[in-house]
Amino acid sequence: MSNTASQNPTASKKTLLLMVAVFVVPVILAKLALENDWFTKAATNKGQLLSPTIDMTSALNQVDPKWRLVYVLPSQCDAVCENALFSINQVWLALGKESDRAEALVLTHETSDKNALSALSDYPNVATLEAKALSGLEDNSVYIVDTQNNAMLFYQINSDRKEAVMGSRDMLADMRKLLKLSRIG
Repeated sequence: MSNTASQNPTASKKTLLLMVAVFVVPVILAKLALENDWFTKAATNKGQLLSPTIDMTSALNQVDPKWRLVYVLPSQCDAVCENALFSINQVWLALGKESDRAEALVLTHETSDKNALSALSDYPNVATLEAKALSGLEDNSVYIVDTQNNAMLFYQINSDRKEAVMGSRDMLADMRKLLKLSRIG
């Protein structure tokens, strides 16, 4: 009887150490993996995240809170410009029943291409707005602007039509995700 009693403390120590190892070792490994970048961190957005966001309140003096696909019309509208206009129109159309919560918007300024501005009549779903001060926005890019007028994601538009259409799929995926998660707009 004394022989079995002497084995129990050893067995219980082994069990305790095993239980600690099962619960503590994974936590330590996870912490090390995060600190040492042992894996690529997942990103669910397909566009490039702007950090910090660009405040566009001065340019977008709209009353309704809406999600917006914004493109700044350049002084010379080339293939990239035409693809951007086509893309924001197609993305807005593809939103379907959620399209009332979003807006495809082209910002114009005094040097914007007048021919391209008149060609916007081909896209009746794309709104235009005269903007005075536009700074911090890259050329040849479409921006997703949230309901508080902060540009948060942007997409470089390609001059090749097929590549631009593929890029618009990324815009659509991000817009759908944002609209699904947002209760505003």
